[in-house]
Amino acid sequence: MRRYALRVLSLAAALGLWQTLTSLNIDLWLRFSQFPTVTDVARAFAARVSGPDYWTDLTDSLTRILTGFLLAAVLGVATGVLVARSRLAEDLLGPVLEVIRPIPAIALVPVAILLFPSNEQGIVFITCTAAFFPVLVSTRHAVRALTPVWEEAVRTMGGGRWRTLGSVVLPGALPGVFGGLSVGIGVSWICVISAEMISGQYGVGYRTWQDYTVVDYPGVFVGMVTIGVLGWLTSTAVELLGRRLTRWLPRTASVPGARPPRPVTPAPAAPATAPGGARSEETRDEHLV
Repeated sequence: MRRYALRVLSLAAALGLWQTLTSLNIDLWLRFSQFPTVTDVARAFAARVSGPDYWTDLTDSLTRILTGFLLAAVLGVATGVLVARSRLAEDLLGPVLEVIRPIPAIALVPVAILLFPSNEQGIVFITCTAAFFPVLVSTRHAVRALTPVWEEAVRTMGGGRWRTLGSVVLPGALPGVFGGLSVGIGVSWICVISAEMISGQYGVGYRTWQDYTVVDYPGVFVGMVTIGVLGWLTSTAVELLGRRLTRWLPRTASVPGARPPRPVTPAPAAPATAPGGARSEETRDEHLV
């Protein structure tokens, strides 16, 4: 409870600082006088929530992000496992993937406009591309880092290639896969909002850009807060799913920074003595060694 109280307190302090700087029109180096206050954003948010456009934009953005992210998850895991397990696949797909990977997904907006017949499909394509490469890279490294002894044990007991894949490769790579999924969902939100600003018709990003063009700054901050909350909720959902699917893994201490307990070292045994009180000859020789 104390940790949750600290988190709420930190958020309240940030909002209080925002309200103070903007209401007093502080202009030192940063121009806080241009920012709307927290109360202005709250009024704009209440007005926006009461209308139908907000929920339409929310539904469209969530549909795009979930569709693109699920496609990226399936394709990224499958391609990562294939590249990590097959030299032929690595030779055929590796060069193409490594050339495309450094290109920012948002730079593919012109390609999506030319390639797909509708803006909706182009935005899903950009979202999928943004999440695909983090999932691919993390899956590839996780599969290659597996201990070969596990596979040899399955093969010794008569397991084939598919048995090894389902019993060793995929479960062993799950922590790395969900690490890539956590990164991918965040990158997907960045790219889907940018794509909506450029070529979208509806969505949170489109509405935020429209508010900026008409100088509705409280509306801009409503969009920013909405994006932040949606990103936090989806990232938390991915993390919780990863914890549930990897319950068999050993967990570290729940308190960050906590030191593990020191192992108790047993006291050295007393030297064996002969019946007359003197140490036996065997014990004396062992002590000398």
